[in-house]
Amino acid sequence: MAYDNHRRFEHEDSEESIYSKVVRAGKRTYFFDVKATRGDDYFITITESRKIQHGDGSTSFSRNKMHLYKEDFAKFSEGLCEIVDYIKEHKPDYFDKNE
Repeated sequence: MAYDNHRRFEHEDSEESIYSKVVRAGKRTYFFDVKATRGDDYFITITESRKIQHGDGSTSFSRNKMHLYKEDFAKFSEGLCEIVDYIKEHKPDYFDKNE
C-alpha cells in the first residue's frame, strides 16, 4: 500500500476540500477527504476507486463514495478502531508492511 498526504484542489465536488489522504492498494485507490460546507462544518468523504480491465483491452474506473458527518465521527472512529484491533489480534499477518 502506498500513502500520499496532500491537499487536493476542488475538481470533482462542489464542497471545499481541506485535506486529503490517498492510499494506493493494488487495483484500488482510496481517497480520504476532509471537506467543509458553506457553514464551515467539516465532513469526510471516503472514495474507493477501482481500475477495471475490459475484455476489449479498454479500462475504466468504478467509484464508490460515502460521506461521514461530524455527528458520527466519534462512533465511526470507535467502531473502525475496534474492528481493526480485532483483525490485528486474529490475523496479524494482514498488517505486514511488506505486502
